Amino acid sequence: MLDVLKHWYRQRFSDPGAVALFLILLFGFVVVYFMGHILAPFFAAIVIAYLLEWPVSRMERLGLGRGLAAGVVLLLFALLMVLSLISIVPSFLVQTANLAREVPTMISRTQEVMLTLPEQYPELVDVTLVQSILDDLRARLLGSADAILSVSISSLTNAAVLLVYLILVSVLVFFMLKDKRHLLEGISRFLPRNRELVSRVWLEMNGQIANYVRGKVIEILIVGGVSYVTFMLLGLNYALLLAVLVGFSVLIPYIGAAAATVPVAMVGLFQWGLSPDFLYLMIAYAIIQALDGNVLVPILFSEAVNLHPIAIIVAVLVFGGLWGFWGVFFAIPLATLVKAVINAWPRHEDLPAGQP
Repeated sequence: MLDVLKHWYRQRFSDPGAVALFLILLFGFVVVYFMGHILAPFFAAIVIAYLLEWPVSRMERLGLGRGLAAGVVLLLFALLMVLSLISIVPSFLVQTANLAREVPTMISRTQEVMLTLPEQYPELVDVTLVQSILDDLRARLLGSADAILSVSISSLTNAAVLLVYLILVSVLVFFMLKDKRHLLEGISRFLPRNRELVSRVWLEMNGQIANYVRGKVIEILIVGGVSYVTFMLLGLNYALLLAVLVGFSVLIPYIGAAAATVPVAMVGLFQWGLSPDFLYLMIAYAIIQALDGNVLVPILFSEAVNLHPIAIIVAVLVFGGLWGFWGVFFAIPLATLVKAVINAWPRHEDLPAGQP
């Protein structure tokens, strides 16, 4: 067994570049795993910097200095975000509060329907099991509703902390955009000399992540906007709230679409019952999801669709379990990173002659 391990090690780690790549990946994993919650503003700044890099580089090509281009783009981005929040957040909060108030009524109606199931199907449904499920559902939903409707001092404190984080992230984004070249040169000084594999993987992943961040933001806006227009035309209650939920559900491939279907179907069912309007809603929603998965995603993420769906789902579960939201958000780039490392890693036949 020891000889087998030695032979495997000599095959895979006899190249100094492979050792450097392995150590860098190990260091990055340890830092993110143990300090991920502290570095959350830093990750958010990286995402925004990747998003804004394209307009900054275009303005720089037009003759503007890098610092001025970064300042102008960041200012326009901030104004756009403020205007969007001002126009969306008030309606979003009102619809959220209204939905929270209607939760008890929804629970009562659900209870009435489910309690009739043991009478209709006594051999298949146990009344005790149904009652325990309803009690648990009532406790969870009422607890969520009370949390939404309650306003406390802690929420004001969280708002102040959020404001500080927003300022911090804005400063980080500005300097990431302005001093991009200097930052990359500074990082390269700490890398080992034998970094051919590291450079190869970095060049591939840098373009992948940039395209992924831009594509994901575009996908959220398109799916959320189309969902909102569709829900409004159908007259669905809480159209904005549900559209925002559907838009952000694309952050989690496959799983997010399935999870967003539940609230959309529940609201439509309580509003219309099993009627043609409910059927139209579900057909329209299914068309949106089908177009997103089969048309929009392949256009925006041409490289990512080369990953098998099982690989993407496993990446979501693994990286989401390790790093929470950021693990889920970067699940596809991280899965692509694993694939790029495997493809770039030297094989036995790639080693120089004379090495075992």
